[in-house]
Amino acid sequence: MADTRAYRASILHCVDDPAVAGAAAVESFEDGLLLVDGGRIEAVGPADALLRRIGPDVPVTDYSGRLLVPGLIDCHVHYPQVDMIASWGARLLDWLQSYAYPAERRYADPEYARAAADFFAGELLKNGTTTALVFASVHRVSAEAMFEAARRRNMRLVTGKVAMDTACPPDLRDSAEAAYRDSRELIERWHGVDRLGYAITPRFALTSSQQQLEALGRLAREFPDVHVHSHLAEQRDEVEAVLRGHPGSRSYLDVYGRHGLLRERSVFAHCLYLDDADRRELASSGGAIAFCPGSNLFLGSGLFDLAAADGAAIRTGIGSDVGAGTSLSLLQNLGEAYKVLQLKGQSLTPWKALHLATLGAARALRLEDRIGNFARGREADFVVLDPAATPLLARRNSTARDLAERFFALMMLGDERAVAATYLLGRCAWRRN
Repeated sequence: MADTRAYRASILHCVDDPAVAGAAAVESFEDGLLLVDGGRIEAVGPADALLRRIGPDVPVTDYSGRLLVPGLIDCHVHYPQVDMIASWGARLLDWLQSYAYPAERRYADPEYARAAADFFAGELLKNGTTTALVFASVHRVSAEAMFEAARRRNMRLVTGKVAMDTACPPDLRDSAEAAYRDSRELIERWHGVDRLGYAITPRFALTSSQQQLEALGRLAREFPDVHVHSHLAEQRDEVEAVLRGHPGSRSYLDVYGRHGLLRERSVFAHCLYLDDADRRELASSGGAIAFCPGSNLFLGSGLFDLAAADGAAIRTGIGSDVGAGTSLSLLQNLGEAYKVLQLKGQSLTPWKALHLATLGAARALRLEDRIGNFARGREADFVVLDPAATPLLARRNSTARDLAERFFALMMLGDERAVAATYLLGRCAWRRN
């Protein structure tokens, strides 16, 4: 046990989806111990039993009074948009033209991209996010900068250069040929290196021609183990514009399906305006949804129907969607998800919220064999949360009856200040103070 380390705290993780398994989906230990060996989970359980097992030679980091959960997973975020987060806007299509596209122009500059990617990766860790599916810009160097920043930190991260060749500013366009060539070269250079993965990334069906979508679909067939990452059915006027541009398609989702971009490891952000046929197709294909409550509220896009997604057995995880989302904190985004679902007449329990940001998100990304909970052999990414990080949190949690109530208070009242430490492969990657 030369490389074994132990961490003592209250411990909470999901072993299944609470929508399926109920209370049995969650395992918790008021006084728990997490054993990590060689960067992977060795065991989790009651502290008194495991302390007797490991002996005195194993170092124990004591986080008693704090809550240890698996690393948080962001299923959809735009790193070039950190520069224009919290920009006043009208609706999605206007907001892209006014803020997102001007910000993304800067990422043609390699030095600018590297500095922004370094800042962004640090902010993820500060917020307890250990894995993310990330949009870059249309520039190849923007994806390379994000890969480099994640690799330096040993983060598990998936990204790709954006492809768009129509209905966007001329200086942000590539072409079908360039999107295929650059994406292929990036896959061959970065996919599977350390903890990195590639995502074929059409911005959305509105900004890619038939020829570009066909080229990207060919790439997806050639590399079935890479991700596909895009947007789907975020606002009604966007849906109408997509259907006008693709008149032969039954629905917005069908545009992706016709071009070979709907399959396992396809992750679509938003999915607010789907019908039952779309949901059946999304589930049967193995595709997934990134639920982005913060940005949906900010842009007035609509309210996500989590019950319908669960009913169709669609893999679903949480996404911050910065910069339309206004916080990289997945705790804050879970709080927004609770409010969205209240307005839908649905109830987001603390356990389901935890699942959306950990095991559910890992399943959405098809990474559940590596991350998402504390099963033996998983990569030891985890977060230490402080229930007394602010005076209000401390006062609220002084009367909390159990771990469920404590985690719920953290997701409703917490933010980056509640993250005491973030660990990657069992090593501290960020610590407050």
